[in-house]
Amino acid sequence: MYLCKITDETVRTKHVSKVLIVKKMINNKYTMEIKKLLPGVLLFSLLVVSCGPSSEIAYIHDAKRDSAFALKGQFSGGIQANDLLGIYVESETPESTIQFNQETNKIAIQNGIVMNPGSSIVSGYLVNHDGDIIFPVLGKLHVVGLTHNELASLIESKLISEGHITDPVVTVKLMNFKVCVLGDVVRPGQLVVSGERLTIFEALSMVGDLTIYGQRHNVTVIREENGLRTIGEIDLSSKTVFDSPYYYLHQNDVVYVEPNMRKKRNADRDPMIMTYVSSAVSIVSVLSSVFYYYILSQRYLGNNK
Repeated sequence: MYLCKITDETVRTKHVSKVLIVKKMINNKYTMEIKKLLPGVLLFSLLVVSCGPSSEIAYIHDAKRDSAFALKGQFSGGIQANDLLGIYVESETPESTIQFNQETNKIAIQNGIVMNPGSSIVSGYLVNHDGDIIFPVLGKLHVVGLTHNELASLIESKLISEGHITDPVVTVKLMNFKVCVLGDVVRPGQLVVSGERLTIFEALSMVGDLTIYGQRHNVTVIREENGLRTIGEIDLSSKTVFDSPYYYLHQNDVVYVEPNMRKKRNADRDPMIMTYVSSAVSIVSVLSSVFYYYILSQRYLGNNK
């Protein structure tokens, strides 16, 4: 009786030990299988993450380093309505220029010259909707469509021909240069720049650059000059950007960065559907792991019967 009891205990102990050994071997085998699959999963993840070529996000990727390019575009366009112009007249006889310079001319304030709010100093000549300004002594000047150099030459010739100044030097500057940047950039908005030279890259840097989803191959520039609206495209990824008439931005230009195809596809998808799909994938993954574990255990037990 006592011997039978010992035998039964021994059998049960051996059975438990065998089961524990089987479970440990299955776990080890399952772990080894997972380790074999892990590098492949990581490689696949890297491929998915880096599926977009670098040329899609790089600027001027086809330009050789240490190379030089001649700039063909003009950074100063023609004068437009609502431009605020700073016009300064200089001469070897400064007293002859006093009445033509805004800082000393207070009478012309009533004739279309814009004042700086809160100050008695005149800050610029606003081009009206007819394309005219009122300049001291010379009166009304039609300036729309002229370049700054052409307007300076016009004023100089009038000052000489009418006997006001014999040696005038006129400087014309744009005082309210502004462009608008929209689309897939970090901080879209309007840019007001001191001066009149602004490249497409400078404008984008001022709004924080394009996002990773911004389309670099066909950035749209909308330009209005001389009563005409033109819509052009510029390729930031190619060195041809330097030859584009839109490389230098003009007054009131609108820059629009279109989203790339990846963002467009994501925008077309229902967020709830993506949530459901993600949940379904997680459930399938768990079930697959359980099933795989079950198959391994059955296979091992079958081989040891």
